[in-house]
Amino acid sequence: MDGTMPAVSPLPNASASDSGDASPEKVVALADRAAVVAATKAREIRAITSQTRMLALNATIEAARAGEAGKGFAVVAGEVKAVSAQIDQLASAMENELRGALDSVRAVGGRMAQELRGQRLTDLALNAIEIIDRNLYERTCDVRWWATDAAVVETAAEPSAEHVAHVERRLGVILSAYTVYLDLWLCSRDGKVIAHGRPDRYHAVRGLDVSGEAWFKDALASATGDEYAVADIVACAGLSGVPVATYAAAVREGGETRGKPIGVLGVHFDWAPQAKAVVDGVRLSPEEAGRSRVLLLDARNRIIAATDGRGMLEEIFPLEAGGKKAGAYTDKSGKLIAFHLTPGYETYRGMGWYSAVVQAPPRAER
Repeated sequence: MDGTMPAVSPLPNASASDSGDASPEKVVALADRAAVVAATKAREIRAITSQTRMLALNATIEAARAGEAGKGFAVVAGEVKAVSAQIDQLASAMENELRGALDSVRAVGGRMAQELRGQRLTDLALNAIEIIDRNLYERTCDVRWWATDAAVVETAAEPSAEHVAHVERRLGVILSAYTVYLDLWLCSRDGKVIAHGRPDRYHAVRGLDVSGEAWFKDALASATGDEYAVADIVACAGLSGVPVATYAAAVREGGETRGKPIGVLGVHFDWAPQAKAVVDGVRLSPEEAGRSRVLLLDARNRIIAATDGRGMLEEIFPLEAGGKKAGAYTDKSGKLIAFHLTPGYETYRGMGWYSAVVQAPPRAER
């Protein structure tokens, strides 16, 4: 088992192209087409009534020339002119009323399209953060399990050279099977790294003082072996500055669940490539992908993963969640932003992280 994160699963009806003829976009397109047809027909009616009025005017002139004999024809010409004016007024009124109605249809269709896009992107955000949660839950299981390994317990109790060499071989075997980890650190009660899984790669780790790290202190203070500690994503100096998610559990006397803590095991999850695989795996169409940015944000809204690779551990994204677990809104620039809070998984409650999809409007709407 290598612990690799699975790809984001496609959601039912998630395809951007699978909108069908009943989609809000289709309604908007039909409203636009109807508006064009209505305007065209109104112009054609006005052109006909203009010609009719011209004919009526000519008839009136000819009737005047005919004198007494043309009076009856003049009356008919006048009626034709009046009817033509009425038709012209009706055509103008029809065009104005249709324009208003079609504008309303277009607005409703636009809102519906925006809401459906927002819901779909929110579902995709949930899908992504659930993949993260399920995977990080496995990390909490790993560290609690490995903290009871006989070689780990033995070395924490008596860190002799022989025991250290043995446990480092053991940790190396684990790392060869679980490729999502950069390193595993066994620490003494006073916070010194006494053994780790990759001494050939990271030469300065053994002897490192981690007593001030929150993950170490929280794990050492835990009440039972069922508990674990977790830290925010950080660039780990001891691992060449690579971003890691660190999980830790106390190593307890005799490997017992309620044994006295005699050390701490910290496992460093290779965060960047695993998280990038998740955000890149969000199922967007090629057209959508070109105008979208998928993000993972920590509890401070700091970017911890992004499809464009920008802002990692530096940029604070201005998410307007408004205390909601999930939702979608349009920002001042016109971008649609959908988000979902970590729901947690099993005993992993999550850390207040969000997944977000930031999408610029289609070119036709700009």
